[in-house]
Amino acid sequence: MRDKTSIADYMLICTGTSNRQLNALVDNVRDKVKAAGLKSLSEEGKGDSDWVLLDLGDVIVHVMTAAARQFYDLERLWQGAEQSRAASAAHHTPGNE
Repeated sequence: MRDKTSIADYMLICTGTSNRQLNALVDNVRDKVKAAGLKSLSEEGKGDSDWVLLDLGDVIVHVMTAAARQFYDLERLWQGAEQSRAASAAHHTPGNE
């Protein structure tokens, strides 16, 4: 994303199948960040939200329900930025289930 914006070098977009799973994913990311000796600069959308954003400085993490991910379509918004997809995630993207 470096070539598209100055807000972050990387953006990670994750999908949770429910609000409970979404919150578990956010908790896990938060724990991993803390274990690495880092801290989140900002967090938006806690609780029953369909979209939680973690600002880790150089990395922005979006954790969304499938419906929110399809509605906001961040991949389209940021098209042209270099993309990388985890092998296991390729089968779990909205519309590819």
